[in-house]
Amino acid sequence: MVIDGLELQGFRNYAAAAADFDREINVITGNNAQGKTNLLEAIYVLCTGKSFRARSDRELLGFTEDGGRLYAHGCAGDRERRVEIRLHRGRRREMTVNGVKQKTAQAFAGCFAAVLFCPEDLELIRGGAAERRRFLDNCISQLRPRYAAALYEFGRAYEAKTRILRDMEEKPSLEPLLEEYNLRLARMSAELIHYRALFLDALGPECARIHGEFSGGERLELAYTTVSTVDDPRRPVEELTGLIMEHQERHRAAEIASRLCLTGAHKDDIEISINGARARTFASQGQTRTAALSMKLAELELHRKALGEYPLLLLDDVLSELDAARQDFILNRIGGGQVFITCCEDGGIAARTGGKVLTVENGTIKEA
Repeated sequence: MVIDGLELQGFRNYAAAAADFDREINVITGNNAQGKTNLLEAIYVLCTGKSFRARSDRELLGFTEDGGRLYAHGCAGDRERRVEIRLHRGRRREMTVNGVKQKTAQAFAGCFAAVLFCPEDLELIRGGAAERRRFLDNCISQLRPRYAAALYEFGRAYEAKTRILRDMEEKPSLEPLLEEYNLRLARMSAELIHYRALFLDALGPECARIHGEFSGGERLELAYTTVSTVDDPRRPVEELTGLIMEHQERHRAAEIASRLCLTGAHKDDIEISINGARARTFASQGQTRTAALSMKLAELELHRKALGEYPLLLLDDVLSELDAARQDFILNRIGGGQVFITCCEDGGIAARTGGKVLTVENGTIKEA
């Protein structure tokens, strides 16, 4: 799976730019605020249909631009791929794959897959539960299109139920709708919980193996936590739905009083422990970084197993945050797929990897 070339127009600080990439290592250098992360963001959007930084398409457009274009060509699964997104200020984007229009981001995503590692991911261990749920959602959505669709439907049900709880005191006529959305939210939660549990069953051993090599033998464990009535998240979705409904009924009065959804997949988390101690509380800075790196490298391996080839690996200014030993560990494990590494100064990374060097300056991309 590789992207051979990229074209950008009106995207972030790129008025018009194009680049050709090496099929192995690409080292993207330049000073701060020149557009290095924007370039990785464009690649990620073309792979997944969504940004890892923006909430809406208008944030992706240059300040003075009414429209933008992202285009990439390459191959995946021995098939040629041409993907394009046209952005518009004030109306929906247009997406095509090999010239064929795609109606949704879920339909568009999947031609290329990408694993992103950015500085914020170093907080995956010590951050809040939302960070770890986001990690799960991004991973599984690329591997299982049905999960992405279920996640979208869950979000709609969650927002609708929240509005009902918020307005029900002033509008008692909304109460019958609460039962309907309780059921919808329970069903979609059950589907997400089932997928997440099975994904962690695969991720956990891979992560433990990599972390053991990385740390010199420390034991890393991942455990999935969800609503208390669910004793086994691997149960069939129908059974999980009933257990979540039971939890909802127990917390019905509290939900109405607080006007908050207290039951559902939005409460899930990953409990991470190192040598039996809770990592979020007790891990050192070095252990935290090693565990986060291990989870990302494990994600990369799961993609390879599922897809039969490595996804694109995007490393956004991560190596500068690491000591020499951790840098070497990562650089020694990224062979086999196409890699994009951003850094202010390559610090010998290009020489250590044999990578192609691209320099970004004020929204232009030049080969060194």
